[in-house]
Amino acid sequence: MMGLRPAVPIRKNQMSFETLNLNPAIAQAVAAAGYTEPTAVQAQAIPVAVAGHDMMVSAPTGTGKTAAFVLPALQRLLSTPAKTGRGPRVLVLTPTRELALQVTDAVSKYSRGMRHVRTGTILGGMPYPKQRKLLDSPLDILVATPGRLIDFMDQGKVDFSRLDLLILDEADRMLDMGFIKPVETIAAATPSTRQTLLFSATLDGGIGQLGKRLLRDPKLIEVAAAKARHENIEQRLHYVDDGSHKGRLLDHFLRDVALDQAIVFTATKRGADRLASKLFEEGHAAAALHGDMNQSQRNRTLAKMRSGNVRVLVATDVAARGIDVKTISHVINYDLPKQAEDYVHRIGRTGRAGLNGIAISFAAPDDGWQVRLIERYTGHTIAPHVIAGLEPKVPQRSSHKPPARPGNKGGKPGGYAGRGAGAGSGRPAPGAPGRWNKPAGAAPAGARGKPERSYSSFRAR
Repeated sequence: MMGLRPAVPIRKNQMSFETLNLNPAIAQAVAAAGYTEPTAVQAQAIPVAVAGHDMMVSAPTGTGKTAAFVLPALQRLLSTPAKTGRGPRVLVLTPTRELALQVTDAVSKYSRGMRHVRTGTILGGMPYPKQRKLLDSPLDILVATPGRLIDFMDQGKVDFSRLDLLILDEADRMLDMGFIKPVETIAAATPSTRQTLLFSATLDGGIGQLGKRLLRDPKLIEVAAAKARHENIEQRLHYVDDGSHKGRLLDHFLRDVALDQAIVFTATKRGADRLASKLFEEGHAAAALHGDMNQSQRNRTLAKMRSGNVRVLVATDVAARGIDVKTISHVINYDLPKQAEDYVHRIGRTGRAGLNGIAISFAAPDDGWQVRLIERYTGHTIAPHVIAGLEPKVPQRSSHKPPARPGNKGGKPGGYAGRGAGAGSGRPAPGAPGRWNKPAGAAPAGARGKPERSYSSFRAR
């Protein structure tokens, strides 16, 4: 990463929030939320951001990066006079709707001691008229997904004339989803004098190039190499013979009384609906979460998860991004992720807030190569486990290269994405409120069996 200057590392326990010299109103809100010491990324990023530098930050999920940019953004609102106009002073771009709502919640939490902080959220899946009215009102902080924001920009409804700070959250995910061109279009419409903060799981490749194009002499902050992540999460690997064997193993884990709540990851939206429906019919309080559900449906499902009325959430990668529920004790990779870095984001849904978690991955006999890719990326060996009475009978094949499968270029993510996930009824899974063994509720919207959409196929995310 040429041209990037590393920030000075912060030793553990070297700082407290009091030493960050935040405005008393912000400091009091942080204390009221129960935080006394900043995490590593917060301790390093907040002083650099408050000083006005452009910044590129590499930090894994669950390290407190949201506060690492929300607190400096609020500090800037208090320390910099507002220009006349109605457009936002701070813009936060996120790849998904759930992450946008999570950021909005963080702004609300940390600004509760400030007067008249006007925050708005622009995202796909919500009615246009309400969001259009929001953009016609004065705003301090706007949190948005790129597709929907571009729509309003095309309509001439967005005023960036007084924007001081642009924040790109989970830039690596925006790259994966095809949002980089929209992000560059949005950035080009903002003042060249703005400060820009970029947060990503990695700063390699396309993200590094994006940083060079959008940021000015940025400081570089890197927190926790991949191999040092998730020490509080026990990672297990189970080889499965076929979809039936995989289904029996899943049922075994879900009936474990030690499991509080779980996210089960599938490769496709259709697979998520079918598996959630099957689990629901088997007596599990299960619900699906994916990109074909509108925002109201997704909000209701997540609310049921947080309230404890849903015990098992069957989700796709994009839909589950940004979910922060402390009671998720297990993550189960029903289908292995297509990209090794997605594995890190998946298992990061458990072990939140310093708690321990368990991550279980199912792999077909010829999926050993995918497992090796994940292990190389994380620097962690995932030990194979066997359940008595549910042992695999098919021997594991070579783990050095992907198998050649006729008519299937590159193979299916997860090996059995189209078989195990499709077992059971095609009826959509309900939201399942009530006791674990007696779920009831309305079914989520049906899906069409496609991978999660990128910007190129559906702009208004």
